[in-house]
Amino acid sequence: MPALLELALLQHLDLTPGTGYAITTLTKYTIALIGSLVGFSMLGIKWSKLQWLIATMGVGLGFDLQEIFTNIIYDLMILFEKPIRIGDTITIRDLTGSITKINTRATTLTDWDRKEIIVPNKAFITEQFINWSLSDTITRIVLTIPEPADVDSTEISQILLNAPEKTPMILTNPAPEVYLVDLQKGIQIFELRIYAAETGHRIPARHEVHQNILIGFAQHRITLPFPRFQARVDIASNNLLRSATKNTSGRKPAGQKSRRIIN
Repeated sequence: MPALLELALLQHLDLTPGTGYAITTLTKYTIALIGSLVGFSMLGIKWSKLQWLIATMGVGLGFDLQEIFTNIIYDLMILFEKPIRIGDTITIRDLTGSITKINTRATTLTDWDRKEIIVPNKAFITEQFINWSLSDTITRIVLTIPEPADVDSTEISQILLNAPEKTPMILTNPAPEVYLVDLQKGIQIFELRIYAAETGHRIPARHEVHQNILIGFAQHRITLPFPRFQARVDIASNNLLRSATKNTSGRKPAGQKSRRIIN
């Protein structure tokens, strides 16, 4: 019956993502409940005889079955409140992926490695999570680009703004933005803030924009700064290590290892 409902009616309606699945699931629950009541009635089982069964279930709820029934109730809450829907991209705990199934006890999450992860429905009601596509699928991408301090910051900003224009997956509204956010040890730190229409565009868009930035830098003969590092130099003479720095104490090294730090 739920499958027939989806084929005959729901496919022809303009429904929001996940609404058709919620209607199908609620219809399935309703049919199961009505079928159970009709079946008990045909078997001649009255309400008074079912009280013992309900009492037994109540005892079970207090022990091992409590978690199972809790997840069933949370499943109904998810279907009505719709904090997640089929096809949504979410991040919960350290897991990120797309919702593929919302079952009675748990929800199936498929990550980027195509692995299916089973998450109890309780987690989506009692825990904090990120829904990347609940009401708006547009997400912001922030790229951090370092440049030497002696390079014209205006020229760098223009190159960074030109890079998203050559990437079709980057939106023009909201428009890309470039900011010089910090100066650290002779390096300018820029942030390029761009927007992608879908979560699945984030990685390909970053790839294309990075390539366009490198092409722009090469055309203007701009190089990326090398990271600062420290090196230790040991100088040996006559099988003894002597200091490579000036000895201001007037004492002899006495065969001790010396170090010189070069920035």
